[in-house]
Amino acid sequence: MYEHIYGILPPVTTPFRPDNTIDEQALRAETRYMVETAKVHGLAVSGSTGEGHTLTTDEVRRITGIVVEEVRGRVPVITGIITDSTDSAVERGRAVKDLGVAALQVTPPHYVFRPDDDAMLKNFDAIAGKTGIPVLIYNVVPWAYLSPQLLTRILTKVDGVIGVKQSAGDMKMLADLLLLAGDRARIMSAVDALLYPSFVLGAHGAIAAILTAVPTLCVQLWNAVQAHDHRQALALHEKLLPIWNAIHHDNLPANVKFCMELLGRPAGGPRPPMPPTSDAQAGPIRQALKNAGLL
Repeated sequence: MYEHIYGILPPVTTPFRPDNTIDEQALRAETRYMVETAKVHGLAVSGSTGEGHTLTTDEVRRITGIVVEEVRGRVPVITGIITDSTDSAVERGRAVKDLGVAALQVTPPHYVFRPDDDAMLKNFDAIAGKTGIPVLIYNVVPWAYLSPQLLTRILTKVDGVIGVKQSAGDMKMLADLLLLAGDRARIMSAVDALLYPSFVLGAHGAIAAILTAVPTLCVQLWNAVQAHDHRQALALHEKLLPIWNAIHHDNLPANVKFCMELLGRPAGGPRPPMPPTSDAQAGPIRQALKNAGLL
């Protein structure tokens, strides 16, 4: 079930003009590049890399609509929801329901106060039930982190929750989740530094910032692991890890956009207050891309 959600699903950046409006032309061009040139298996919009925390509901709908239109049914599109109440998550989900998205990628409520485990389950149950759209839990916020045991409980009890985007850097937590969840759910890795072992362990794919920065290398890595070509997969991992090390800062979305610009893909700047890539960050990013044979 939901086997169409697999492989490399880059979380698309949101291209902003200098006045902070959305650059529709750049978004359409990036969508076409991802599908037609990079040959990705799906796309996610308005997530963390897409600066979804800065977007209005109307903007989430507009971005989703643009990407779905450009994709033309060739790959699934997932809409990210980053908000702090059940009602606001439902509102955003309903706002894109008619656009034909494959799933919602929903971040747990995370403003200071963490709901207890029962409340977390009820939150995702309500979102899935009231929107009628499959839900992927985006397990990313450190102080609202869901254990593999709680995630498995939610996956077991809530029919509408179909999977997890696991964003911990701890490979054991990903391994535990894969073991506990089995084939009941789509487990997508967002352990950007360790995509290779994630895929070897059985992750159904990835939704992670590194995929957006350098999608062609990530598609090659996925294909190599599926073909059991571990020599090639390790070589690709050794190209990807330095790129991740260079871009992994608090302004990660800005650094992903900087990579895109260096590679000839218009991306715009980040939405304030996020700062753009600094001069100190630019050099290592450029060098990592060069060492990977991309520049």
